[in-house]
Amino acid sequence: MRINKKIKIFLGSVFGIFLVLFIVLVVHIATANPVQVDNATLQISRIDFKEPIDSLKAKEIHRNLKSIPGVKTDRLNPETGILVFFHDNRIADSKSIYDQLITKGNYNAERFLVSEEVGKKQVCPVMNEDSFSYKFSRGIQRIFN
Repeated sequence: MRINKKIKIFLGSVFGIFLVLFIVLVVHIATANPVQVDNATLQISRIDFKEPIDSLKAKEIHRNLKSIPGVKTDRLNPETGILVFFHDNRIADSKSIYDQLITKGNYNAERFLVSEEVGKKQVCPVMNEDSFSYKFSRGIQRIFN
């Protein structure tokens, strides 16, 4: 009889903790405000290099890219040859930056272009719109917004 009482207390505690955490999650989703972006002119672009990139070449690419007006920051993954950079689209677009970079270094690279299908998505391209977490959060947002 004592064991049954301990099991009931344990299960009640687990259920209570689950209920409290679930309520906190729902309140968080319901009260979360959309992020106000103050850097609406900042754009991210990508260039894929088709040649091996060593540390010296990576530094050269970084130096050449930073000399182009409008480029803010960049990250180059030497293993994959993928360069991602942020730029101000009021000053330069990704095509002009790509053209200037290729002219400065004569690199074997191509500009990454998003497919039409991915470009038309209204959510983050990596987010699965069929997942439970996406549907759950959208449902909670619709209830409270």
